[in-house]
Formats: sequence, structure tokens, C-alpha cells
Amino acid sequence: MKLPLSNKVALVAGATRGAGRGIAVQLGAAGATVYVTGRTTKSSKSEMNRPETIEETASLVDQAGGKGIAIQVDHLVLDQVQSLVNRIRKEQGCLHILVNDIFGATRIEWNKTVWESDLEFGLHTLRLAIDTHAITSHFAIPLLLQTPGGLVVEINDGTAEYNNTNYRNSFFYDLTKAAVLRMGFSLGHELKPHNATALSLTPGWLRSEAMLEAFGVTEENWQDAIVKVPGFAVSETPAYVGRAVVALATDPNLSRWNGQSLSSGQLAKVYGFTDIDGSQPDAWKYMMESQDTNSTIDATNYR
Repeated sequence: MKLPLSNKVALVAGATRGAGRGIAVQLGAAGATVYVTGRTTKSSKSEMNRPETIEETASLVDQAGGKGIAIQVDHLVLDQVQSLVNRIRKEQGCLHILVNDIFGATRIEWNKTVWESDLEFGLHTLRLAIDTHAITSHFAIPLLLQTPGGLVVEINDGTAEYNNTNYRNSFFYDLTKAAVLRMGFSLGHELKPHNATALSLTPGWLRSEAMLEAFGVTEENWQDAIVKVPGFAVSETPAYVGRAVVALATDPNLSRWNGQSLSSGQLAKVYGFTDIDGSQPDAWKYMMESQDTNSTIDATNYR
């Protein structure tokens, strides 16, 4: 049986771990050829200093049924990004899906004002979260526009509804997330005349490798963390946002979402996909409603 994305080429920029890896694997499960980029390989690590590698992600794409191609890229280095796109052009002749999921900050200085923050690191965080996306879009979108119906996804943390009314506990983090939301809107405006769609998409409370490690649990026993953090009951795997991207990429009416801010939980209700356990967690609905009622709400009711 032919898979729905078997003739499609995707670039997931920032696919070493977390949402990027989940998206790459689900695109592979739909049959796509997926270029996965990041700074950590079998032979070298990034400043994140974590064990996950882009080769592992590419292998998972293969195992899922697609074709994974790992390329080490620092998306702050213009020549590396340009070379990446030139390679995709040479090897495939086209690009249908671009996912900007690049971040890679090693820490966030939560609950510090701009004058209390480490300025050098704060400015570096902005570069990691904003410049990387702009650089990648600059070089990759011209190739994507050569084929009608292309999709650009800006991966973010938080919906416009939530972020527009909530301080994200750090001047620099708040600014990065506002910028990525605006990128989805701005690119939507610029791509619309070219029969392409751009949008921003956020997972909910993501059970990434780092988050599971921080809570001292694994994917097999993640519910043990709910005792200390009740809101973790509405968390989701990286596969969930990956399935959201696949649903978008296979939607014949994709342009209806152009320029919008979307979430995995929201799209699950529209398209009918689920997380790997068959549930449909909606973390941002939970966040908004628990905030609006100013009371404790059972997060388990939101999955």
C-alpha cells in the first residue's frame, strides 16, 4: 500500500531529539524522505551535551517506513545551511515540507528580569531560537516554492491565545516564543501568493528525553511523576505533534490554516489522530481553562 507522503521530501531542522525527532519519525511513517539536521552526531556533541544524535533519528525514520538522511548542520552558520539546501536540491530536486524546530539553548534563566539575566547568554538564546529559523527559511523556502502546495511549520512553545496573555517566566524565553509565533504569521502572508502554507504549531507538555530525565521517569512509567506534578497528566509524546504535522501535510484543504497558531491537541480533534496510547491530550486547553477558573482542574479530563 502506498503511503500518503511516499513521494514527498521533508526537512526537519533541529531533529536530534524531542519534537523534531517525533516529527521526523512520523513523517517517515507516512513514507516521506526526511532530511534530519542538528549539531550532535555520533562523533561530536553540541553545547547541549546530550546523548541523542541525528544518526539515531535518521535510523528511526527508516524503521518507521521512510528514508532518513542525517546531515550535521549548525543553523547559525549560513554556509552550512546553504550547502544543506543545495544538497537537497541536487539529490531530490524538490522540497515539500520544511519544519523549523531549532532551539538548542542549554538553560533558561527562569523568573529573572532582563536586568538580572546573563545578557550574553540571553542574546545567544535569541540567536538560537530566532536567527536559526530565519536563516533556514531564507535558504530553504525558494526550493520549497518550486512545487505548489508546500508547507512550512514553525514549531513553538505555546499558542497565540496563551502566549499573548501570559508572561513565559523569562524575558528572553518570552521574546523567542513571541517571535516564532509571528514568523508563522509573517511567512503565511509571504507564501500565500505562491500557493504554499506557513503556520506555527506547538506541542503541549512534551515528554521529551530531557523532560523525562528531569522528572526521573521513563516513557514506560511517566505517570509516576503526576504525584508531584499533577499537570503532567496532560503531557504527550513527541509522536503526537509529529502526527499533527502529517495530518497537515496530507490535508487537501491545508491553506485554511495559513498564518495561524495551532496546537497538537487542537488538531487531534479536527483530524482524529491520537497519541501513541490512543488518547488526545489538549494541554493548552487545560492551561487556559485552569487559568480562567483560577482553581485546580483535573488534568486527566483533558486527554
